[in-house]
Amino acid sequence: MLVLGIESSCDETAASVVKDCRTICSSVISTQIEEHKKYGGVVPEIASRRHCENILGVVRKALDDAAVSLADLDAVAVTCAPGLIGALLVGVSFAKALALSSGKPLVPVHHIAGHIASNYITHPELEPPYLCIVASGGHSHIIEVLSYTKFRIVGRTRDDAAGECFDKCARAMGFPYPGGVHVDNAAQSGDPTAFRLPRPVVAGSEFDFSFSGLKTNVINLIHNSEQKGIVLNKNDLSASIQHTIAEILTEKTISAAQALGYEKIALAGGVSANSGVRSTLSEACRRHGFEFFMPDKSLCGDNGAMIACQGSYNFLAGITADETLNAAATLPIDSI
Repeated sequence: MLVLGIESSCDETAASVVKDCRTICSSVISTQIEEHKKYGGVVPEIASRRHCENILGVVRKALDDAAVSLADLDAVAVTCAPGLIGALLVGVSFAKALALSSGKPLVPVHHIAGHIASNYITHPELEPPYLCIVASGGHSHIIEVLSYTKFRIVGRTRDDAAGECFDKCARAMGFPYPGGVHVDNAAQSGDPTAFRLPRPVVAGSEFDFSFSGLKTNVINLIHNSEQKGIVLNKNDLSASIQHTIAEILTEKTISAAQALGYEKIALAGGVSANSGVRSTLSEACRRHGFEFFMPDKSLCGDNGAMIACQGSYNFLAGITADETLNAAATLPIDSI
């Protein structure tokens, strides 16, 4: 089975052909990081325009690299939610036209489910059920993966996501966009105990997250130090931020797995590329006796392979769409 996956939820235009759910035949990503860097973040209108310019070439190269034609495909999968609405619409519109013109089934894919599926590509032995922590710039979710297409959210952020916290703290420290990777790099030379940072708790929701207070505390710390002429050690502050976020994500995930009786834990999303999060959660799982899975770093960010992978399982489950498929900026993971 060959499935083409198309991803355009933010600032990467990506396409991939995946064989039999888990084998990557091709993966092409056109990133816009350098263009958005001058604005300190993604500009939705620019992102949408670039998707329009890039998507045909990206999809064509994905097919060429896989040495397949449209006729060889079994289905066309596309991210339809959540994300930047203009960016999503480019991918959805293109995929609908491609599916209609080629007579291939159209398969809708939830972006978060796609991130979860990146683990299937890295770990062929992984099968549901298991618990997954999805952490990215827009999401921080603890999710029960009940089957390849059935999910239940047991914890989520009430405000900022972990990746957003990383990026906004990085901006306050003067790091360029995207900031998370610069915090990670600086943290390698810093002392994670140099700063005592808050760990907000959501009353009555033990598995929910809140990173807004941590972000605000760091920004205020930086501004107050600047006003007093105090030079903060960026490496130490980066290490402290990374250590705090990693421990918050880890502690709640471990607690949820213990409470719900899971033996397998997976990590997914853009923040899964962070070295501190990877090592902290991996060590905690080893210590508590959980099997641990995380995607290869090349699959942590937005990519077409994860969409093709999840799209393959959706297709096998009979989840398809017609020409009325629309994009949605927000949508629960269990709505597809």
